Amino acid sequence: MTDRAPELAPKPGSGRMRLALALLGAAVLVASAAGIYFSTGETSPATKGELFTQPRAPKPLPEIRFQDETGRALTLADFKGRVVLLNVWATWCTPCREEMPALDRLQAKLGGPGFEVVTLSIDREGIAAVKRFFSDVGVRALKLYNDPSGDAANKLGTIGIPTTILVDRSGREIGRRVGPAQWDGAAAVDYIRTRIE
Repeated sequence: MTDRAPELAPKPGSGRMRLALALLGAAVLVASAAGIYFSTGETSPATKGELFTQPRAPKPLPEIRFQDETGRALTLADFKGRVVLLNVWATWCTPCREEMPALDRLQAKLGGPGFEVVTLSIDREGIAAVKRFFSDVGVRALKLYNDPSGDAANKLGTIGIPTTILVDRSGREIGRRVGPAQWDGAAAVDYIRTRIE
């Protein structure tokens, strides 16, 4: 006879139970984060059919750092004076991949000195992964931007990807959308065009 406590055998289905509890916990965290974001009184949740959730007043954004195709370090301040549609995405995110051609067409349609679509990849493989993806889907108008650290997404308070933030000429958030959109559709183009003008 030994003094050790008997080992408990794992209960059938315990792996599935742990997975279910983990998924439930993740859902609660996402819901809580969304609740905190919307309950601050700083934002008005989008109603059905609206493109963005809008802050009650333009909202300062944290300084985020990322790089372009050449590895040059950038921040949002490098785009000051332009309206920016900042799309945080990754090549492994299916909705992100599906909306990218529409973002490319939006850049081709409205891009210029007053506006740029900045698609900020959080792929850890870096620019090489984004280049392959852009080549595969035929992206022509968008520039490549990447933050393999994921710090930018964290600082921006993204609760999922894709997250798209509309940034005014002073570098402040004036709209946010979690999830994909038809960015080259008439409603989106008209809405963004009014912000550019």
